[in-house]
Amino acid sequence: MELHISKTDTEVISSIADFIIKLANECVSQNGSFTWALSGGSSPKKLFELLSSGERAASFPWEQSYFFFGDERYVPLDHDDSNYRMAKLAMLEKMKIPSEHIFPVDTSLTPEAAASAYENDITNYFGNDNPAFDLVMLGLGDDAHTASLFPFTTVLSNDQDLVSEVFLPDKKIYRITFTKKLINNAQNVAFLTFGVNKSEAVWHVLEDAENTDNYPAQMIRPKSGNLHWFIDEAAAGRLGTLG
Repeated sequence: MELHISKTDTEVISSIADFIIKLANECVSQNGSFTWALSGGSSPKKLFELLSSGERAASFPWEQSYFFFGDERYVPLDHDDSNYRMAKLAMLEKMKIPSEHIFPVDTSLTPEAAASAYENDITNYFGNDNPAFDLVMLGLGDDAHTASLFPFTTVLSNDQDLVSEVFLPDKKIYRITFTKKLINNAQNVAFLTFGVNKSEAVWHVLEDAENTDNYPAQMIRPKSGNLHWFIDEAAAGRLGTLG
């Protein structure tokens, strides 16, 4: 695991942007393509806007990149809460990414069917049942959830599927999410999180005793890939303490 700690949230966004550009170009040089599973939320939105502007936009290999979604809310794709819609408006549309390079979750299906169809989309793209993304980007909730792997949900024990539906009783909504199996098969996994309100969750995930039901992000340990954490000093504030 590699920790990238920056002073401010702005510097965190800049740091992960440069990391992704470098990684994308290396993957294209070696393999001819770059496969990236995006995450939702306000922090990724700032990243996407940065990547699709100025010199960074000019240095990213857009034409050789393919975009997936690590999780999605079970809402129409034009809904304000859709991760796809956010990424489309913040980056994909601006860079004129062709539709055949973008793989949204089909939320017009039932949750179970949407998860199954998305798993098929992924395995069909990679041409095998053991797909490995070049990069899976993740956020971290205050409750230490990541993607839509929430504490004490049944999806945490799913060791068979690559993609699964999950119902969140408190929010009364379904989500579609990569399982830990698919995330941990990636060549690179990168967490992006910042702010003092994340410091407790960061500490639980990185330094507390293992309790994956309580702190699902502890389950993210790439089998043979690289794990990166991009955080600011505020989010790192509890690291190195005993409790």
